[in-house]
Amino acid sequence: MLAGRVTQTVLRLFDRITPRSRIEDLPAHQLTGRRGEEEAYFYLRRRGYIMIARNFRTAHHHGEIDLIGWDGEILCFIEVKTRTSRDVKPASAAVDREKRRAIRAVIRDFLYALPEKQFPKPPPWRFDVLAVNFESGFEHPSFELFQNSLLSS
Repeated sequence: MLAGRVTQTVLRLFDRITPRSRIEDLPAHQLTGRRGEEEAYFYLRRRGYIMIARNFRTAHHHGEIDLIGWDGEILCFIEVKTRTSRDVKPASAAVDREKRRAIRAVIRDFLYALPEKQFPKPPPWRFDVLAVNFESGFEHPSFELFQNSLLSS
């Protein structure tokens, strides 16, 4: 637990000393989303997930999977939705049919690329949506995890 907090602190320190020119050019909503993904990563690690990839993309399909990690024996593909207010569409509802279709294609590509020696057949997997809410400021986010989100329409 302590090692995770030290890692998180070191990463935030690196963020502060990294040249700002590229980061400052991002719109505010992208900066918020980036911060939400970082918080989500450490939240899932605290819950016991073993994280194996961030911002996974494939050349074959449009889309990106924000986080990939193991929850026990289940491989989890996690879409992170960050909000600063609950006045807009809920994070769980922001993953619409088109977004789920794109994510399914990227998941198939990821599973296809797994080493056959380690995975003669695909491991059990699920798609989750993790809502990160910064309503009370960036220092104290709240989290809502929606598991098996590809099952909804």
